[in-house]
Amino acid sequence: MARAVGWVVAVLPLVAGAVLAWLGQTGRLPGERYDVGALPGDWALAAGGAVTAVAVLVLLVAAGRDRRWGRRLRDRTAEAAQDRRLLLSRLDHELKNPLTAMRAATANVAAGSDPAQAAAVRTIEEQVLRLSRLTTDLRKIADIESARLDRRPVDLADLIEEMVDVARDLPGAAERELALDLPRAPWPLPLVPGDADLLSLAVANLLDNALKYTPPGGRVEVRAREAAGSVVVEVADTGQGIAPDELPQVWEEMYRSPSARAVPGSGLGLPLVRAVVERHGGHVTADSRVGEGTVVRLSLPC
Repeated sequence: MARAVGWVVAVLPLVAGAVLAWLGQTGRLPGERYDVGALPGDWALAAGGAVTAVAVLVLLVAAGRDRRWGRRLRDRTAEAAQDRRLLLSRLDHELKNPLTAMRAATANVAAGSDPAQAAAVRTIEEQVLRLSRLTTDLRKIADIESARLDRRPVDLADLIEEMVDVARDLPGAAERELALDLPRAPWPLPLVPGDADLLSLAVANLLDNALKYTPPGGRVEVRAREAAGSVVVEVADTGQGIAPDELPQVWEEMYRSPSARAVPGSGLGLPLVRAVVERHGGHVTADSRVGEGTVVRLSLPC
């Protein structure tokens, strides 16, 4: 609001200068018939020129102020991103050693425990592993946002096939149909300039998510196509789906839908996918219907 008022204040002298110049030339107001020739023409022209000069000066000052605001906003955004990366990196460093020690301790306790104690130790081990994966994923996101990409031509069709083969060995994958729909000869997918390791990580996370949230007997399909200078990859599932009001939040770090909390996870899979895709100049979206399934769609420039 303040910026809009500033521009109005800057433009008003310009309008006043134009009116005074008109008076100096015609001796009357625009659209009026009566004479206001009592105002000397030379004086009116001079006054109009002075007011116009002031208006131009004010406009230049306002434009400079806007540029300074823009630079300040960009600087603050960059500083916040850097602080966040440092926090995630430090969190990973500070938690890694204690978690390693806890895993070693629980292994020693389990060796001589009775069945009840052994079950409790297994629960502790599972939570320690969960925290380890959480800190690892947080560190990955921080690294992805700042690390230099090893950009090379990537055959996404081969990469997707490889990740699907890996996904077939995941727990529960055998109870779900995992299908591929990739264009091959004579019109294969174009190569995509990118970091093959990071793109593999993104596809692997999409497959892991789809398999986790699809019940036994369901279907997960990976398909790809070329469209408008990009390669579009879709991972579709017949899982539980996501409510419309929750869909925008799935890209937020650590967010977990209330309906998804029964499924193990960290809430970092989709944010990690988004970080990878955006580092490659692409974008990622999701469509979902509760009780029917979800389609996550990523687009990478080729």
